[in-house]
Amino acid sequence: MASLSGLASALESYRGRDRLIRTLGYCCQLVGGILVEQCPARSDVGTRLLAVSAQLSHCRTVLRLFDDLAMFVYTKQYGLGAEEEDIFVRWVSVLGNLADQLYYPCEHVAWAADAKILHVDAARWWALSTAFWGLSLLLGIARSLWMVLKLRQRLRNPTTTFSGQPPRGRRRVLELQIQSEMLTLLSNLADLANAVHWLPPGVLWAGHFPPWLVGLLGTVSSVLSLYQAMRAPNSQDDTTSP
Repeated sequence: MASLSGLASALESYRGRDRLIRTLGYCCQLVGGILVEQCPARSDVGTRLLAVSAQLSHCRTVLRLFDDLAMFVYTKQYGLGAEEEDIFVRWVSVLGNLADQLYYPCEHVAWAADAKILHVDAARWWALSTAFWGLSLLLGIARSLWMVLKLRQRLRNPTTTFSGQPPRGRRRVLELQIQSEMLTLLSNLADLANAVHWLPPGVLWAGHFPPWLVGLLGTVSSVLSLYQAMRAPNSQDDTTSP
């Protein structure tokens, strides 16, 4: 009952519902892609699962129409990162916030073009929104790599101190921070692989992933995100990932 109550609680929040929809959508794409490609006898089931995945993805796209304000408030609060001690983390975060802020309106225009609300080239706007997402992921990867490097340096430094905590507690705090950054790094790498796949043909491996591989990478990223959210239930994301 505790797990059921936890699931119900997660579904009551927008971010929790989005994570679960994302995970379910990518899982359907993974299983559906495998059935279509590897099990001809069950290709009909696989096709239906791929259709479910597409509808869940479309659902999340529509819900992201309302994310701009939350992203703007977060970007405004962070500003130029004056409270950030590390100059590299500061400017990478600022650029990442800018990329995230620009991503949303581009996706909205692409969605409106697909829905025949706007008479513009949808493919161009989808490519632009994906490019901003990929840029944000690259900046996030750079930030996580830098943070892991700095945290490991502090872990090896015997003079590192945290006020009010014993030495063993200080070491455990650093280890948990490194683990969190590594999980974020792996999640961003999986998403980046998919982001490149969705770019126009001719860009690296764009368009070359089969549906099951897109589903696998998305599932890995989603599960890692769910795991981190469960470890820090009080934390809230200001953006959602495609």
